[in-house]
Amino acid sequence: MSDTTIRHQSELTSGDFTAAEEPFALFAEWLGEATKSEPNDPNAMALATVDPDGLPNVRMVLMKGFDHHGFVFYSHIASQKGRELAANPKAALLFHWKSLRRQVRIRGGVTPVTEAEADAYFATRPKQAQIGAWASKQSQPLESRFAFEQAIAKVGARYLVGEVPRPPGWSGWRITPARMEFWHDRPYRLHDRIEFTRDTPAQPWLKTRLYP
Repeated sequence: MSDTTIRHQSELTSGDFTAAEEPFALFAEWLGEATKSEPNDPNAMALATVDPDGLPNVRMVLMKGFDHHGFVFYSHIASQKGRELAANPKAALLFHWKSLRRQVRIRGGVTPVTEAEADAYFATRPKQAQIGAWASKQSQPLESRFAFEQAIAKVGARYLVGEVPRPPGWSGWRITPARMEFWHDRPYRLHDRIEFTRDTPAQPWLKTRLYP
C-alpha cells in the first residue's frame, strides 16, 4: 500500500470516529482494522511504569485480552515492571498502528488478574514459551546466553512429558482505564483527537474533542 493510498484512506475515514460515545467499542473497531493492516503484532503496546524515584520506564508488551474491565498483559511478577506495578499500581499504555496512522493512549489503575485467569492464559502458550517462563529470571543479570540455554534445557527435561504448570512468579495485570485518547492523522498535522475520561469505572465516560 503506497503512502498516497494510506493518506487518502486517512482523509476519508478520519472524521468517522469522533462521533463515538464509548471508547471500548471504538478500540475494538480500530484493533480489528489494525489486525488486517499491521505486518507484525497489532496487539503490541508500549507500557509505561515508574520506579521508586519517579523515573518512568517504558517497554513493549503484548496485550493478551481486553474488555470493558480493562487491558490485560502477562509477565513475571519479579520483573522490573512487576516490581514497579506492585509499588505503584498505575500505568500508561500506547498502541501505535503505523499502517493506519492511528494511536490510542490509555492511563489508569492496575490490578493483578486472578489465579484462574493466569492459569488459563498460561495453558494456551506454546510449550517452549512455558518452559522459557520457568527458566528466565526476568530482569535479573545474566552471566551468558549459554547459562540461559542450560536453564532452558534443564526445565525442558523436567517437563519432557505432560503439561507445564504455571510458574508461581508468573502472572498478569489488568489496566482499568480512567483516560483513553484516540488520535488519527490528518493532512498538514491537523489531526483528529478525542479523549474519554472518567473518575471511577462505575461512572459514565465524558468525551472531549482536543486540539491537535
